[in-house]
Amino acid sequence: MPRMLDVSEDVRAEIGDAEADRLLVGDNAPGSYDCTSCRTPGDSEQERTSTVLFVGDETAVLAFAHATCIPSQVVQVSEEQLQGAVRSITGSEPPVPEGLMPEQAVLGITSGLVLIEDELHPALVVEPTGAIARPGTDGSSGDEFLQLLLEQGFHPVHRMGEVPAVLHGWSILLAMGQLHAVLQPGTGGGAPVAWWQAHAPLQVTEGWRTAANKSQTVLVYAAPAGTIGQQPREDLLRDALDKAAARGLLVGAAMPLAGT
Repeated sequence: MPRMLDVSEDVRAEIGDAEADRLLVGDNAPGSYDCTSCRTPGDSEQERTSTVLFVGDETAVLAFAHATCIPSQVVQVSEEQLQGAVRSITGSEPPVPEGLMPEQAVLGITSGLVLIEDELHPALVVEPTGAIARPGTDGSSGDEFLQLLLEQGFHPVHRMGEVPAVLHGWSILLAMGQLHAVLQPGTGGGAPVAWWQAHAPLQVTEGWRTAANKSQTVLVYAAPAGTIGQQPREDLLRDALDKAAARGLLVGAAMPLAGT
């Protein structure tokens, strides 16, 4: 039975016309699936469905998502990240940015508006749930989250009164008014890959979205586990950021907005 599949030109170029046509007529496409973005059930016979191709260094995995969650696209990932995507697709565990943190730690992200020089800026605050070890080590050297980010180009934030410098090659993926991912440069100058990807698209406030669309830039702050916490109000979030900066436990960067 024909499927209500969206196969982008990029995906078709990767899998070939014959395979794409087989998907569209229902030969190789499942009727029901778990959306690779929001992880809730979908049905390609009843609703528009996106084909999402995860391409690693040696292998590729085709996944399916609600078209309302993400468009059909090719996602370039490392081989390690691809294994994380496979675990996500099969539902065994949520995706984790491989190579940056051990499996028991995941990144939490909070959105909010911060006031700098009498102007409101859309911001994301990143805080892992546990200590981050350097890849390939046993973690005995302690939490290296901030040092790893500094090596990626983030800057120390000593006071919240200045806008962090732009981190070139990184961007914030906002689609249909929802936050989908923080993208970093691909290896060897390749296509951007997800450093952090939402388990399900995150809602942001209308004020945050308006400010982001106006400036086309999002400020990203990061702190070690237990530094910021889940603050229920933006004034409390700002207070926690100020304290983290004063303690030398905050890094930041400005990233261009991708999407709308």
